[in-house]
This record gives sequence, structure tokens and C-alpha cells, in this order.
Amino acid sequence: MTDSIDQSKNVSVSEEDLENKSKGELIKLAGQLRDRRNDLNQMASERASKRDDLNAKTREKVDEAQEHREKRDELNEKVQEHKESRNELNAEANELFEEVEQKKEELELNEGKSVDQLEEEIEDLEFKQQTEVLDSEEEQELIEKIENKREQLAERKEKLEQTDDVDELKAEAQEIRSEASQHHQKVTELADEAQEHHNQMIEAYREADEIRDEADEMHEKFVEAQEAADQHHEDFVRVQKRLRELDKKEEEEERSRREEEKEAAREEAEEIYQQFKDGETLDTEDLMKLQKTGLL
Repeated sequence: MTDSIDQSKNVSVSEEDLENKSKGELIKLAGQLRDRRNDLNQMASERASKRDDLNAKTREKVDEAQEHREKRDELNEKVQEHKESRNELNAEANELFEEVEQKKEELELNEGKSVDQLEEEIEDLEFKQQTEVLDSEEEQELIEKIENKREQLAERKEKLEQTDDVDELKAEAQEIRSEASQHHQKVTELADEAQEHHNQMIEAYREADEIRDEADEMHEKFVEAQEAADQHHEDFVRVQKRLRELDKKEEEEERSRREEEKEAAREEAEEIYQQFKDGETLDTEDLMKLQKTGLL
């Protein structure tokens, strides 16, 4: 883990220190523990703030990814709608084209020669009749061919006159197919747009994962600093408790010393008082000792 705590700056205290160090040394140690605890608490606070900022950025990226997901799903729904419309229209167009082919078959429009072909053949035969020298039998045969072609041409034209409804069906089918193509174009456009939102969603989730990893690492650093701060606080409390014990001990020793001094003074005063009763002369200091103990 980078930016770890500088362990050399940490302060520790053992039971032996508590028992053997002087009061002055313990006061100094308590100050060091307090200062290091405060530094570590500040470090933990800064790391917690950075962690919270990173977690906020993670949530922002997740929200961004969710927005792209919703937009993608919305577009995919539209893609499906256009697909259904396209397929329905293509099916309808196919039925009409099949109907057109069926009518053509019924009129035999797909069989035989076209009007242009027949007219060209008649023209060729007539040109041959006009330009070549033929005997009567050959000319009669040629005339019959021309008549036959003219009959085929008339029949073909008559059939074509009946194709108006076929052309209308074909035009309707082509119009429906064109509408289906427009839906297909929308399918392509919307699918591309949905894919773009999908890609952006994946990227946002990837960035969120990276930031979350940073936040988790920063949380570990926060815990490290906070635990170190807590340990220094516990040690500070231990030293403070030991100092209070020493203060209490000093107070008890001071009270005991005063009581001993008071008892010694009382005993001395009683001796002086006895001397006074025995008629001895007392100096000023002896009189003050008697007054101080209340014997005079």
C-alpha cells in the first residue's frame, strides 16, 4: 500500500515504562502520544474525506452507466418495434408480389415473345416480302407467317391491356416494400445508436470499478491511520491514568508527612508544656509552639 504511515514517528509505551519512568518523563511521553494521536486523527480524517469523494465519483459513474443502460434499452425497444413493422410490411409486399406473379401467369405474360420482338419480326418479314423475289409458294408461306405474327401481336396487346390491375398491385407492393426499407433504415440507425450507448455504459462501469478500487484502497489507509490513532489514544489514557496514580500517591505521601510532622510537633509541645508546668522558663519559640498546638 502506498503512502503508508511512517512508523518511525509512532510513539509506544510499555508496562515497564509506566512503572519505571519518572513523572516528568511520563508527562513528556503523554504529550508525545497526544500530539501523534492528533496527527494520526487528522490523517485519518483526510483519508476518509478522499475515500468519500471517490465513493461519490463511483456513484456518479454508476448513475451515468445506468442512464446509458436505460437509453440503450429504450432504443432497443424502438429497434424491435421497427423490426416488427418492417417484417409485417415485407410480408405484405411479398404477398402482393406473389399475387402479381400469379396474375401474370394467368395472363401468360411471362410466356411468348414481347410486343417489341413481334413487331420487329413482322417488320423483317415484310421487308423480305418487298425486297426478295419469291415464287408463289414461298410468297404464300411468307404471307401466312406475317399473318400469324400479326395475330400473336394482337393477342399480346390484348393481354397487356388487361394488366392495369397487375401494375397497380405491383406499384402498391413496391410502395409497401419502400416503406419497409425505411423501417429497416431506422432499425440500422437505432441499433447503431443503441450500441454506442452500450459501449458508453461498459466504459462507465469500467471507470466506476477503477474508482471503487481506489476508494477501497483509501478506506484501508483510513483504517490504518484510525487504528494507529486509537492505539496512541489508548496509550495516552494509560499514561494519564499512571500520572493520576502518581499524583494520588504523592498526595498521600504529603498528607502522611504532614500528619507525622503534626504528631511530632504535638509531642514536642507536650514536652514543652510539661516543662512549663514544672516551672521552667520558656523562650519565645517554645511559647509559639505551644500556641500553635493549642496548649497555651
